[in-house]
Amino acid sequence: MRQIDHFIVGGSGGAASRLSDVFDPNNGGVQAQVALGDAAVLERAVAAAQKAQPGWAAMNPQRRARVMFEFKSLIEKNMDELAHMLSAEHGKVIADSKGDIQRGLEVVEFCCGLPHVLKGEYTHGAGPGIDVYSMRQPIGIGAGITPFNFPAMIPLWMGAVATSVGNAFILKPSERDPTVPVRLAELFLEAGMPEGIFQVVHGDKEMVDLILDHPAIGAVSFVGSSDIAQYVYSRGVAAGKRIQAMGGAKNHGIVMPDADLDQVVGDLCGAAFGSAGERCMALPVVVPVGEDTAERLKAKLIPAIEALKIGISTDPDAQYGPVVTAMHKANIERWIQTAVDEGSELVIDGRGYTLQGHEEGYFVGPTLLDHVTTDMTSYHNEIFGPVLQIVRAKDFEEALSLPSKHQYGNGVAIFTRNGHAAREFAARVNVGMVGINVPIPVPVAYHSFGGWKRSGFGDTDQYGMDGIAFWTKKKKITARWPDGSVDGGNAFIIPTMG
Repeated sequence: MRQIDHFIVGGSGGAASRLSDVFDPNNGGVQAQVALGDAAVLERAVAAAQKAQPGWAAMNPQRRARVMFEFKSLIEKNMDELAHMLSAEHGKVIADSKGDIQRGLEVVEFCCGLPHVLKGEYTHGAGPGIDVYSMRQPIGIGAGITPFNFPAMIPLWMGAVATSVGNAFILKPSERDPTVPVRLAELFLEAGMPEGIFQVVHGDKEMVDLILDHPAIGAVSFVGSSDIAQYVYSRGVAAGKRIQAMGGAKNHGIVMPDADLDQVVGDLCGAAFGSAGERCMALPVVVPVGEDTAERLKAKLIPAIEALKIGISTDPDAQYGPVVTAMHKANIERWIQTAVDEGSELVIDGRGYTLQGHEEGYFVGPTLLDHVTTDMTSYHNEIFGPVLQIVRAKDFEEALSLPSKHQYGNGVAIFTRNGHAAREFAARVNVGMVGINVPIPVPVAYHSFGGWKRSGFGDTDQYGMDGIAFWTKKKKITARWPDGSVDGGNAFIIPTMG
């Protein structure tokens, strides 16, 4: 059986003492095994990073950017291969896998222009004969801990920025779909990145803790569930590291009475059920404002959802494929039952869905629940599956309050033709990313990505200028070149520039 090894300098790291099965979500079979690393594996990766990083950091930014240009080209050339690898382990359909890769590639494109954004600030003559300037310098060694649902995009969000600014980077991807991250490391090397700058170590909680505790790793970026994000943040900060930890979500879509419901239904079907709902920016809660809006929306949603096509990941006509594991399928179906037990109306039941010829696959049909209320645990928690919940609001203020009061604050959308309502909503809602007639408001690569409340721990967002700030340290220099005519004044008081 195929074994997926670490990608570190000097080989795989030796014989693995522990292996984890990698499943094919389309049929339930084991397709590979991934080596789970230990302290010795991480030490080898860190040693290689320490050896390579000073030379990489000393390289001028333009030459590092050329590596990114070549890496971008190689990803584009290998797009089909990467997408099929990704779909085979994750289960998302090929077109969605290509979107996963493309959104990561956009951050690589941003990194091609990093020489410009790495320029520091300069003030000539800040005081008598004194100039003040700043420079950005790399942290040294950074690490990324990434989730199963975006095995290309999120490693690229982290790794491209971290390495572009001069760091070495150690990636610990999800053990559920580890092949694409290793292939990305191979392409980085082919693009001209020195050995030791982008490495991949596989593992579970043991490896996570080793990374968080290692004294040579200065910064860690994490994406995953909120409970784990909070744990990573707390343990990493206690170890003196710079940490950004992105957590879960329960994104709401507010539908105003004047919204174009045909457009809304199309947007909701894609945002709620695309990638089988396994996105932190999925839209699993829709909030129609007013009973009339709710009934009209529900009448249009039912046939649209019933017409969705579920298939294996290589089916070009499928709109979404299986979920990632049998355990996750069972968990989603438990949440559906919980919602029913709590009093929700089960309008469309996706449990027990099977696909002919793939009866052992991890498929969950699209599910629609109505009359969900805010005291239900199924509303409070992230289901992370193809489940859409309708929470009815009597007016704009109630609709605004729902995402604002929720424990998560990743994304939110409002659907309306009213510019004033949209502007008011965007200004007042207590959520980190807002879409106006945009169901999945993931910002473009030269802005930044990040949620609020339990959706994000730490002070900086992913990629964009926040990414640059996270992966660098800002050094400030005050310089004086006296010509002998400047009176230094009293050296025993705090210096001023007056």
